[in-house]
Amino acid sequence: MKRAEEGIETPAHPRVSGRRLRVLTWHVHGNYLYSLTQAPHDFVIPVLPGNPNGYSALGTKIPWGSNVREVPAHELRNEQLDCVIYQSRSAFERDRFDLLTLRQQALPCAYIEHNPPEPHPTDSVHFFKHDNGVLVHVTPYNALMWNAPDVCVRVVEHGVVAHPDVLYTGELARGIAAVNHLQRRGRRVGADIYEWAAQQVPLDLIGMQSETMDGLGEISNMEVPAYMARYRFFFTPIRYASLGLSLIEAMMAGMPVVGVAATELPNVITNGVEGYVDSRREKLLDCMRQLLHEPELARSWGIAARRTALKRFSIDRYIRDWNEILLLLAGARHE
Repeated sequence: MKRAEEGIETPAHPRVSGRRLRVLTWHVHGNYLYSLTQAPHDFVIPVLPGNPNGYSALGTKIPWGSNVREVPAHELRNEQLDCVIYQSRSAFERDRFDLLTLRQQALPCAYIEHNPPEPHPTDSVHFFKHDNGVLVHVTPYNALMWNAPDVCVRVVEHGVVAHPDVLYTGELARGIAAVNHLQRRGRRVGADIYEWAAQQVPLDLIGMQSETMDGLGEISNMEVPAYMARYRFFFTPIRYASLGLSLIEAMMAGMPVVGVAATELPNVITNGVEGYVDSRREKLLDCMRQLLHEPELARSWGIAARRTALKRFSIDRYIRDWNEILLLLAGARHE
């Protein structure tokens, strides 16, 4: 999987000033939590028996740091915390009242909104309201579309830990898509577009329950970049969702991207530079066929994609952004 870096350097881990905070958050998206816990703070993760949604054990698929600690949810009241990061509506609107003391409920907090608005793309009002709270969006598009009046709003784009030894080879003359539960989630994430494209060009699908669409199944979190890097290009059929971490991992590995020109993606991929995005299916099909027949073009676009990803989605920038928010929250804390 290794090849020359083409003059691209992986940035060093940042030095971040400020005191170490004790942060409560939830295990909602494993890869996102892994990036978040790269910040120089201590994270408390509530768990429940049976691993229900939002309270599952961290497991061993991801190399969690020593700053991440599981706590039985019913024992959260005994924890000394500095701030809270909510990541689901149920945790903010229901669970916090059952699990946290009044003092903990009043702590400065952030809510990470992982998705664009639903049901309406422009008129949905965000539910997050807190006297000492910050609403954090993961893309500028999401921040633009959500209606969040009288709420402090910040944007922290994704950050991904680069794998310097995982680099594009493109040896497989096929494309690959990575979407969890694609069939169940349907048109919103482009199930129909993927099916149509897979009938025209060689495409593989990975992700949770991808077998229901003749996919290859779920690949272990830390193995996904190397698995994808063998393919000629990364394909994203998504109509309406946030920018996927798997797409950024593909770019960091040096893969060109072909996808539907929707939500934040047109502001990440420049046509003819890192890949190609369009709202016309036939144009996407033409591009995929071209990349299958012109591996050097795919490689050159992939080099540019890696350069863009390392600059825009570096874990260093992400940690700096989050540390700024956390220290802002810590400054709002009333002892």
